[in-house]
Amino acid sequence: MIPPAWADLPFFTRYWPALSAAIAADPRLILPPEGQRFAALALTPPDAVRVVILGQDPYPTPGHAHGLAFSVEPEVSPLPRSLSNIFKEMEADVGTRPANGDLRGWAQQGVLLLNTCLSVPAAEAGGHTGLGWQRLAEEVLARVSQKPTAFLLWGGHAQALARHIVPGDHLILESAHPSPLSARRGFFGSRPFSRINGWLSERGEPPIRWV
Repeated sequence: MIPPAWADLPFFTRYWPALSAAIAADPRLILPPEGQRFAALALTPPDAVRVVILGQDPYPTPGHAHGLAFSVEPEVSPLPRSLSNIFKEMEADVGTRPANGDLRGWAQQGVLLLNTCLSVPAAEAGGHTGLGWQRLAEEVLARVSQKPTAFLLWGGHAQALARHIVPGDHLILESAHPSPLSARRGFFGSRPFSRINGWLSERGEPPIRWV
């Protein structure tokens, strides 16, 4: 179901009908389940967005992805390696971490956990990258950047979308991606969580409770 608060984005009339038909025609197991594909947008409507964390596509392991970038269902163990590295950096930065990999609590505080592709065939990472989902991410970035927002752009894929952020009084943090292939090339030590909360506090806004 298209989240009502985002339904006026041009993507949903111009591109979604053909994209949804392509997904429906794909015989493979598609993740996350259909009812969770817009979960990030449903949990964090435009007016509530304070922070945007951009991911790529959902986890391709059945039972992991549930519609929020980097997040997994609470019972998932061990954590995906990128999420494990995010929590390692969080502990080094602010001295704490969530009890499990379910990040819906962040979303409810205004952290939009948006993947640039919202579906993936099971066991085939990147398998839906060419379907046209990125247009939605571009429109979401343009919408939320109408007001000051913090953006976490991890890795080249996310950073390439920075051109869709409307110039403004934003905090834009760019670093390497937290994946095991790149985390030691600038993600570790980047201190994004304390920097975001410092920026929010300077603006008179409550900090994000990252636990």
